[in-house]
Order: sequence, then structure tokens, then C-alpha cells
Amino acid sequence: MSDSSLRAPAETAVRQCMDLRADESCAVVTDDERQAIGEALYAVASEITDDAVIVRYPPGDQHGEEPPEPVAAAMAGADVVLAPTTKSLTHTQARTDANEAGARVATLPGITDGVFLMGLDADYESIAAESERLLEQVEDAEEIRVTTELGTDITFEPGDREWELDTGIVHEPGQMSNLPAGEIFHSPEDANGRFVVDGTMMPHGKLEDGQTLEFEVEDGYVTDISDDAVRADVEEAAEEVGDDAYNLAELGIGTNLAVEDLVGSVLLDEKAAGTVHIAIGDDHGIGGDTHAPIHLDGIITGPTVYADGEIVDLPSVEREA
Repeated sequence: MSDSSLRAPAETAVRQCMDLRADESCAVVTDDERQAIGEALYAVASEITDDAVIVRYPPGDQHGEEPPEPVAAAMAGADVVLAPTTKSLTHTQARTDANEAGARVATLPGITDGVFLMGLDADYESIAAESERLLEQVEDAEEIRVTTELGTDITFEPGDREWELDTGIVHEPGQMSNLPAGEIFHSPEDANGRFVVDGTMMPHGKLEDGQTLEFEVEDGYVTDISDDAVRADVEEAAEEVGDDAYNLAELGIGTNLAVEDLVGSVLLDEKAAGTVHIAIGDDHGIGGDTHAPIHLDGIITGPTVYADGEIVDLPSVEREA
């Protein structure tokens, strides 16, 4: 794909989403497999500010792995950070430290040229408004329940942990977002029940028609996983951190109406309006207290969500699962 074709989404990311200004510094963090997207972002950023850098390193082995120290230092020293990488930097101490230092951060984990073009072809001001509308319905609820016709029936207790907005509008110091964006999410204090993934989940990508992955949850931990591949990933992480690998880390609801079909990219598919995603593993970067080397999101289509027993009015778009 030509660099020129990546120009428009790069403009959206740098100008609309990050609002980079001439008196600010910008660090674009990328790796050897995402170089074209990194260079497109750097090209736009360098036209706005003379204090722009691009930092490239070999792809990490897994999502949530800390980047090399010079990369982390560049992130913490910038006003704006854009991170198109093969493996996610979202749930890393480097990202947390950059935010705490005042940087505005957008991570683009697993981004591809196609997802960059599709996911950034959106009006992020409208996505922000839709996210805020949804947040109003759930933010004060003591209990969130999610059900589906395929057998999901799980209840979450947010406790004292707040819901977060991922709108793609990252204009204030210390804010962060995924790009493409469009979700509200939180890390629950407790969860119990069963969830059935029928959309997208690594290491599979988009599931085949009729394929499902089933998970049992008790007292905030996943106690049974039906799928051998997902179970193997969690068990490998558990060798390092024990039961924390089984932590029920996140409940998220997608708000991006521009995402009409699931494409097999967790980054994009979890933002699809009206879907729910539930994650296992690390949550320390999203309001929880669990550190783990994995954060596995599973996307669920066609959910019904209840906030203290009242049905939540989810965003809706016709799509193919």
C-alpha cells in the first residue's frame, strides 16, 4: 500500500484525535512491521511541530511486553505519543509512565494498513458523543448484566472502579486512547457467570460461523476455558504470575458506528457499535490492580446489557458477525 494512501487516516489521528500543536513534542513509536503507518504519522506530525521524532524497534513477543528502555524514555519525554505497534503497548508500565508524566497517548496495537484506513475513516467527535450517551446509562449502576442468545449470562460489579471513555479525542494532558477508538470500559471488582465469544478473539482472529468460545467465571476469575488455544495462552501466562492470568480484567461496550463488519482485528472489532468485549488478564492500566503478561479480549455480538435491571440502549448497526 502506498504511503500516500495512509495520509488521510494519519491526518485524522494527528490533527483531530491528538490535536498536536506547533509548540509540542511528538514521539511516534513503531516497530519493523508497522513502519509504513509510523512514517505516515511522523510525516504529518513533522509538518506541525519541529519537535517530532520516530522511534522504531523490533516487534515484541507478546501483547503487554515492555518496550526497550530508550523507547519508554522517548514516550515519557513527549507531549504526544502515537504508538502503531505489532504488539500492544496499552497495558505496559511505559504507557502508564508516559501518561503520568503528562503525555497524551494513542496506542494502535496490531494495526494494519486496512484497519488504519477503515477505523480512522470516522468522525471522532460523533463517536465521543455516542460514548458519553452510553456512559450516562451505566456509570452509576451497582450491577451490570450481559446476556446473549448463545448462552452468555454474566454479572459484573464495578464497585469503586470508574468507567472509562475511549473516544479517540485525546486533547488533555495524561489522557490515552486506542486508535481506532470507540468504546466505554471498566475493570470490574467482581464478576460471576458465563460468557460465550462468537466474534473475534486471539489467537484465532475472527471466528468461523457457528464457532464459539465458552468461559466460566467465578468470584472475578475465569475458572474454565473451552478452547485449547486460548487456554494454552492463559496457562503460559499463569506460569509467570499464577492466578492473576485468570483475572476477569475488563468489560467494554463498542460505540464506533463506522465499524459495520467484524474483520478479525481485535483492535477494530472491539470498537464495533453494540458489541461487548470481555477480557482476561492484566487490568492495572485500566483501573484495576492486576499485573499479567496477557490481556485477551473476546468480542460478543448481539448482547443485551442491563444496568441495575434496566436495559441499556446500545448503539446499533447492521453487520455480519
